[in-house]
Amino acid sequence: MSEAGIQKVKAVALGARPLRYYDFFMAAFVAILLLSNLIGAAKLSTLGGFTFGAGILFFPLGYVLGDVLTEVYGYARARRCVWAGFAAMLFMAVMSWVVVSLPPAAGWPDQGAYEAVFGSTWRIVFASVTAFWAGEFTNSFVLAKMKLMTGGRHLWARTIGSTIVGEGVDSLIFYPLAFYGHWTTAQVLTVMVTNWMLKVGWEVVLTPVTYVIVNTIKRREGLDVYDAGTDFTPFRTRL
Repeated sequence: MSEAGIQKVKAVALGARPLRYYDFFMAAFVAILLLSNLIGAAKLSTLGGFTFGAGILFFPLGYVLGDVLTEVYGYARARRCVWAGFAAMLFMAVMSWVVVSLPPAAGWPDQGAYEAVFGSTWRIVFASVTAFWAGEFTNSFVLAKMKLMTGGRHLWARTIGSTIVGEGVDSLIFYPLAFYGHWTTAQVLTVMVTNWMLKVGWEVVLTPVTYVIVNTIKRREGLDVYDAGTDFTPFRTRL
């Protein structure tokens, strides 16, 4: 046992052991992912002369939760959450397409509003799902490897460093796939870099909150998981 009654264990030693708060974090992770894409993605806002997609205010919270999941429960359990989020995003895309495509009832005036909010093109949907999958797995992989390299020290460096890489991969995939050819190359690059910086900035701002959550959950679970011996392939969901 280490300080404060927290046991340092290898992730592979946990197996399928139930954990007290893991399910709640998975639910929160998927909910934030879906809501930030469903509610925030369609609206542009301007504050202080800067225009941005409203979803950027909340989407980075998914990366914060991804950090917490990997840090507290290990890569394998974070991987299950990423696949759960991936499946939920695919279902959301199919459901949106079906609902928007259904013919409106006579006299119902809101079809145009539905199309504007929920009628994303398949190109954007594909870009969003692909970027999320690659970015989240990169984020979790980097964080888990850095934890092994640092012996669990310098949490701030691990969360910020993994977000820099993970959000970078996300942005590098999403913006060219979604908008290249519709926007100029300069516009794609400008928005890509600006939004990446904002997302990383959010991670920096929320670092104290991440510390509180991570330390609290580790104490409650009585565990500090290290991914020594973990199979880091993203192409599996079992623990």
